[in-house]
Amino acid sequence: MLFYTIAAFVAVASIAFGLVYAYQDKIIGLFVAEANKHINTKVEVAQISLSLFEKFPQVAVSLDKVNVHEGVEGSEESLARAEKLYFTFSIWNVLRGKYSIEQLYMEHGAIYVKVLPDGKVNYMVIKQDSSSTGNEAFAFNLEQINLKEVSLNYIDQQLKQTYEVNAHELVAALGVTNESIAIEANGNATVNTIKVGTGEYFKGKKIDLASALVIDRVNKLVQLQPSTVNIESASYEVGGTIGYAGPTVLDLKLDGKNTSVQSLLSLLPQSISNDLNQYRSEGEVYFNGTVKGNVSAKENPTIAFNFGARNASFYHPDVKQRVDDINLTGSFTNGSKQNAATTVLELKDLSGVLNGHRFNGNFKYSNFNNPNIAFDIKGKLDVGYVLGLAKLEQVQSGSGLADVRIAFSGNLNEFKARPGNSTLNTSGDITLHNVSLSLLELPLPLQNLNGNFIFKRNDVAVSDFKGKLGNSDFVINGMFKNVMAWLLLDRQRLLVEADFNSKYIDFNQLLSEELNTPQQARKGSRSDYKFILSPNIAFDISASVDRVRFRRFRAKNIKGEVTLRNQVVSSPNISFNAIGGNFAVRGKLDARTREHIKVSTATKLNNMSVDSLFFVFENFQQNFIMDRHLRGQLTANIVSDIYFDSQLNAKTDLLQAEIVATVRNGQLINFEPMQKMSAFVKRSELANMRFAELHNSFWIQQRTIYIPEMDIRSNLSAAPTVSISGQHTFDQHMDYKIKLPLFSSQRPDKDAAFGIVASDPGAGNSSLFLTLKGKESDFKIAYDDDRVRQKIKTDLKQEGQELKDLLRGKKPKDKEKKVELQEGEYFDFN
Repeated sequence: MLFYTIAAFVAVASIAFGLVYAYQDKIIGLFVAEANKHINTKVEVAQISLSLFEKFPQVAVSLDKVNVHEGVEGSEESLARAEKLYFTFSIWNVLRGKYSIEQLYMEHGAIYVKVLPDGKVNYMVIKQDSSSTGNEAFAFNLEQINLKEVSLNYIDQQLKQTYEVNAHELVAALGVTNESIAIEANGNATVNTIKVGTGEYFKGKKIDLASALVIDRVNKLVQLQPSTVNIESASYEVGGTIGYAGPTVLDLKLDGKNTSVQSLLSLLPQSISNDLNQYRSEGEVYFNGTVKGNVSAKENPTIAFNFGARNASFYHPDVKQRVDDINLTGSFTNGSKQNAATTVLELKDLSGVLNGHRFNGNFKYSNFNNPNIAFDIKGKLDVGYVLGLAKLEQVQSGSGLADVRIAFSGNLNEFKARPGNSTLNTSGDITLHNVSLSLLELPLPLQNLNGNFIFKRNDVAVSDFKGKLGNSDFVINGMFKNVMAWLLLDRQRLLVEADFNSKYIDFNQLLSEELNTPQQARKGSRSDYKFILSPNIAFDISASVDRVRFRRFRAKNIKGEVTLRNQVVSSPNISFNAIGGNFAVRGKLDARTREHIKVSTATKLNNMSVDSLFFVFENFQQNFIMDRHLRGQLTANIVSDIYFDSQLNAKTDLLQAEIVATVRNGQLINFEPMQKMSAFVKRSELANMRFAELHNSFWIQQRTIYIPEMDIRSNLSAAPTVSISGQHTFDQHMDYKIKLPLFSSQRPDKDAAFGIVASDPGAGNSSLFLTLKGKESDFKIAYDDDRVRQKIKTDLKQEGQELKDLLRGKKPKDKEKKVELQEGEYFDFN
């Protein structure tokens, strides 16, 4: 029996197959002829064929790579494109010789429906009346349309609206009569975007559709029966009428089913909802609304939605934090003029609980073309809990509490255009209680923040704002001006006018690139510094700091007035105690060019320990004369220009300085060059050379220290006065000139016990001229030929003058006898 059944089926299939292909050319010819009667635009098809199997058990007229041109004269743009179009009919039609197209399949294509600026449409491609020439053997009686991966695009250039939907699987069943068309549509799609004016809605939303509607062809009215549209996890029931006899008239009602925060956000413009789409909700969230009125180039329907929440929760799926016990009522309307300018979004009586702390507030966003924002909030907020819920990229973590009472209102565009003179109104205050923050842009943590901030329009009064930045602490009292503009807008300047107090500031941390720069922006090693001043911060500060530390430098009792404008820091006077003495500094730091920071100062040092000065400044990066060699008290006036890059590497080739210095009660201890003069002075005295006072002026330019000749009156018995001058480069090349007095050996006068004995002027002193040249580790002391020649020349001239004076009867002056050595002769000091 089974054999006969299979044999019969194969026989029937073979007959059907044979008939289809026997009549293939005739069927295709009839299809093309009938299609041409209904379509009045250009249609391009790569291939037309007849298929028994592709839509089995239906027979299909298959069209490959179809391009239907839009119905606009002279246009080459497409109304529809498809990789495949199938028009199907029953196989029994072949046996009867009458063909009725019942289903249409469109696969992997796109449809572009347009309303042009002049109101014309591009989809009028069906001939108005083709019934008179109908073919009884072939007819289009569509009962179902099937779309698979078809992009549906509607562009209304008059209303400035765009709808882009990708239909994945969509089936529409049709019931067509002369009076009406009944449609039942089911399927799923993705809304790529819906743009209305400047707003963007439903972007990337997945929808499931189950709808039923009847098109009244006589009264030109679409009756949309309660239909279900699922958007993501939310469900909406839509019903009402759409009239199209004249201008389109809408009368639609929308009720939310199983709604959530996401379903509410999906109805808002993308610019508002985009940052909130990742959040979820639980509890009762309700939504309903209406769309009523005409739709034309000059008219929009009235849109009114109401929504709210009762005992709901709001949370981010990736974190534990959540807002509980949320209650609110909200509304959305396009207003009296049905446009963006009169559109209002409002949340009223918003309340909730954050980690056990209740808050409440209100929010209003009006005029979507030129937005006005108003909100108020009151409550005690757990900072760490709020940050965890908000997931702010710039703030990694936080803790502590904030008492918040803030009200804000203003026009955003006006605020952007005129931040200082806008109608922005901010009032209320925030009080911080032991708040700590970890910021992405600042690895150094902010800790123990306390203080009160009183808001007034664009400014904030700061009272007793204290805390720690790493090891450094601060207390600030004053005004922060233009705060709201600085926080909300780009390239706005914050002006701080305040008193600044601190017990301790650690510049090792504050200037460390590892601690003041995000990891991805660092350029140097862990030990490098980084110094950058923001062009968007200015201040006038009266500062008082107990202690400061930077490398080996320690300072106490720092006081002064400091101003910052346009990346230039200046001060008329900063005073502090350091290195056993005190400093007074005035000057400025110009950081407008990031890699060319200029520091210009006039500094007065008083009674500073010389050895400590060398130790603190790390012996000024040289090894010739070091802190262990020096003792004494330094007083100096220094005028300097110093240049750095942003990592505080000094540009020594640009350094210029003028130094007027006095050293009192000085000592030179175990200084190697002095030890090499033991041929003239006792080695024990050279090991600890003392002098009461040294005074001289120094210049620094082009990486060279210039030292004019100076006399050092010391405790050396053989050379109580030593004269020194010369140059010392930053590459440690030395060129010093030294003058030593040489005393002739004399026995003590035997009559000295009875009183002062007059010395013999003719027995005067001799001077030794030397040079010290070379590097720190390889230098040579030699006889100074040039100075000896100059001295001889001077002495001869002086003696000639004395001879003339003697002949004129003038008494000659006492003359110092000089020791002369042969040119090029060196003293052996070893």
